[in-house]
Amino acid sequence: MKTSIAPQVRRQSPKPNGFTLIELMIVVAVVGILAAVAYPSYAEYVRKSRRSDAMAAISKVQQAQERWRANNASYSADVSSSPTGLKLVSDATVASSYNLPSGYYSIGISGQSATGYTVTATAIGAQTSDAKCTTLTATLANGTITYGKTGTGTVKTCWNQ
Repeated sequence: MKTSIAPQVRRQSPKPNGFTLIELMIVVAVVGILAAVAYPSYAEYVRKSRRSDAMAAISKVQQAQERWRANNASYSADVSSSPTGLKLVSDATVASSYNLPSGYYSIGISGQSATGYTVTATAIGAQTSDAKCTTLTATLANGTITYGKTGTGTVKTCWNQ
């Protein structure tokens, strides 16, 4: 028999610090799933916000056309700063189209007459990935404006109506 007064000291194995490989892999999988769901939504949001730049530019052209038409016999196809232009750009040599400073759309005017015209915003650069609304159009004919688009989206979707 042992007759020791001192309590027996038991050696405990050290408690492991940090994460196990399984825990780490679970976190990586969850983050991957969240990224796979979130990124397409984010990309669509960015494309949609760039469309608003095109709509603002089309509206600016429409306003310039109305100011022009108030003093002339027909609408203009010239966006330049020349005497016969709408003065939408500072370059006097630009004719019927120009690129927005953002670099995502090219704005053009066609079909101008005494009763109407068509303004077109065509996606360029990174915005060409917008398959829903590749081109936005606003056509004025005999006092009626018709909005159009090319792509897989609807006119309502493309024009936020």
